[in-house]
Amino acid sequence: MKKKLDLITIGRSSVDLYGGQVGGRLEDMRYFDKYIGGSPTNIACGTARLGLKSAVITAVGDEHMGRYIHEELEREGVDTTGVKIDPERLTALVLLGIRDQEQFPLIFYRENCADMGLTVDDIDPDFVRSARSVVATGTHLSHPDVEAATVKALKVAREAGLKTALDIDYRPNLWGVAGHNDGESRFVESDKVTRKLLSHLSLFDLIVGTEEEFHIAGGTTDTVAALRAVREVSAATLVCKRGAMGAVAFKDAIPDSLDDGQQGPGYAIEVFNVLGAGDGFMSGLLKGWLDGEDWPVALKYANACGALAVSRHGCTPAYPSWAEMQFFFERGIQRPDLRNDTQLEQMHWSTNRGKDWPQVRIFAFDHRSQLEEIEGATTEKVSQFKTLCLQAAMNVADGKAGYGVLCDGRLGRDALYKAVDTDLWIGRPVEWPGSRPLTLEPELGADFGGLSEWPRDQVVKVLCFCHPDDDSSMKAEQESTIKRLFLACRRHRLEFLLEVIPSKVGPVKDDTTATLIRQFYELGVYPDWWKLEPMLNAEAWRQTIDAIEYHDSNTRGILILGLGETPDKLAASFKVAAQYPLVKGFAVGRTIFADCAKLWISGDITDDEAVATMTDNYARLCHAWDDAKK
Repeated sequence: MKKKLDLITIGRSSVDLYGGQVGGRLEDMRYFDKYIGGSPTNIACGTARLGLKSAVITAVGDEHMGRYIHEELEREGVDTTGVKIDPERLTALVLLGIRDQEQFPLIFYRENCADMGLTVDDIDPDFVRSARSVVATGTHLSHPDVEAATVKALKVAREAGLKTALDIDYRPNLWGVAGHNDGESRFVESDKVTRKLLSHLSLFDLIVGTEEEFHIAGGTTDTVAALRAVREVSAATLVCKRGAMGAVAFKDAIPDSLDDGQQGPGYAIEVFNVLGAGDGFMSGLLKGWLDGEDWPVALKYANACGALAVSRHGCTPAYPSWAEMQFFFERGIQRPDLRNDTQLEQMHWSTNRGKDWPQVRIFAFDHRSQLEEIEGATTEKVSQFKTLCLQAAMNVADGKAGYGVLCDGRLGRDALYKAVDTDLWIGRPVEWPGSRPLTLEPELGADFGGLSEWPRDQVVKVLCFCHPDDDSSMKAEQESTIKRLFLACRRHRLEFLLEVIPSKVGPVKDDTTATLIRQFYELGVYPDWWKLEPMLNAEAWRQTIDAIEYHDSNTRGILILGLGETPDKLAASFKVAAQYPLVKGFAVGRTIFADCAKLWISGDITDDEAVATMTDNYARLCHAWDDAKK
């Protein structure tokens, strides 16, 4: 019978606060990046990115950070059935930094944390049996309650014929044999820890650790002797990680030399951050193991995942997707500092963005000058009207997926704040209305540092009035602004939507939009989304889509803009555009709100009447798009 899950990990979960400054002391960090962490949580995410169906048994607090972990797991495609919400304990927290290639200071905040509150009652045997394998990590063998929970899950797995694996994951201070100041310590001798580990090693089919971790498991700092001590109590395949020397696997007796074990190819890359690299390695190894690959292939996957992990900031965010790893294998290493490999980083970004949007119907009320120019308009009135637009969008969406809004942060701030609590796709413009050459809203700042204040799920939208026939000065100035903006979006991990409108600049032919698209890609700009004028000519669509797919097979897609056209004309354009899978929906504004805005601002209709009318207009456009897709 086919299993629902490929693997379940069990153990710790945390929020990792990574120091944003590299090369400094943890004491001197000015800001931190927030990621999910904890070895089992990282492994669940890492294997999910590689295409396995994973789950994690852990616990988080009933608070903001607990919800963050839960939401991130779901974003990564990890089953959260086994995630306990603990109302009494706080979610674990870790502070980390990158001092240099060898020093990675970290502090664990785990006193009575949520994941240490797991008990045997939290282990559902039916849920465990829904997987092909159970993966445990050593930390949760350090305390009687979580040890009992872990052992129960493993025994259920063994009785059901599931595969079992252990990542030794030795953290001395989490075993109480090192102090809080020694968070980065990877080895302290302890007979107590050795006895505890040896007592459980017979429960596993696969045991993975560094040389130091096998030293603690085997009770000796002689690696071969330690592996033999483990072999005496366990028939598991033993995989020993050797840092820059790769890793070796031993299925049977331990030879006199580690070099005699089975090995996979290694990768000579620059080490930037070793934190979480072992979890990346384990993710690749489990992918090969559970797919039935031989050990050299499984170790190839593991070494590649580890190499990619050590080259980037963070743990889970650094792990590759399956498509990215295949790209890495096929193209090879172009430069040792992988995080600065533009092609590889684009593949990493575009295949790990998380939530998918198969289609999206967007109510665009990001207009600023058009609303400000209405007789009687004030900043306060425009702001209030945009909250009515948001209400209309929410009425139509009604909690369903595939709907969104475009709203600005200058006049529409209140609507943006409210939209954050919805499931809507949210885009936010940064161009100064009508500018050519392109200039941006002052709120971004000269260095675009204003993007650091944006919520992560808001898409940066920029409209550029451009044409292939632009003179060299205009072209250079606009391209420079867009390239800088694109790089700023990547730096702040924000998606980027590029809207181009050539028809306002010059005559449009079948190849006009396609030519512009190629120019931006050649500049090194890879929009997550394109927002384009509707085209009624099949040849124009063919050239446009070919230009996008040639340069970026992982783009989110195209949205059709409205340009204030009538509903009938838009419906006609939808029928043409919807034929192309890359066209994911529309972003239309004035067709929905223009008449309402004038009447409402002049006081001729009430709030409820304005919302009702815009709800109806938006719903009709959504129906027209859905009919076209059918």
